[in-house]
Amino acid sequence: MSNEATQLASDDSKRPAAAQKACAEFLTFRLGGEEYGIDILRVQEIRSYEEPTRIANAPAFIKGVVNLRGVIVPVVDLRIKLGCDNVEYNAFTVVIVLNVHGRVVGAVVDSVSDVLELAGELIKPAPEMNTTVDTGFITGIASVGERMLILMDIEALMSSADMGLMDSTRSLQ
Repeated sequence: MSNEATQLASDDSKRPAAAQKACAEFLTFRLGGEEYGIDILRVQEIRSYEEPTRIANAPAFIKGVVNLRGVIVPVVDLRIKLGCDNVEYNAFTVVIVLNVHGRVVGAVVDSVSDVLELAGELIKPAPEMNTTVDTGFITGIASVGERMLILMDIEALMSSADMGLMDSTRSLQ
């Protein structure tokens, strides 16, 4: 392998997983003042927000459950989970229904923007931060025109231990 090929291979290993693909499609949505993107292949559907049935002793970010065509679906408010200052339920509030590790989960967001196809070179690695905040679910940052888009691994976020939505055997598969 030539030095140039070796350099390219090592540079590629430093790029976020989302950027190593030639192109990928992301569903973009807003949480507070920020715009996020998730892999479109994890999205099952987008629904208007309806008040879920609350589960006793659940963390504040788990709003409860809804019955989606006979399937009981836990609903997580990503705004609360990610610490947004203002959590308001209005006509733009939606639930993104996700398929995560074979399980259906709802994620409440402020609004859905659009679907973007991003070339790998547009995606930059997320900056490393020495904080107590878990940023392991952030796969990269994309600049699209004047917009900064935070790309997240929704599977990693939803299957994290503090969410309590996946059992450990299922999340390893």
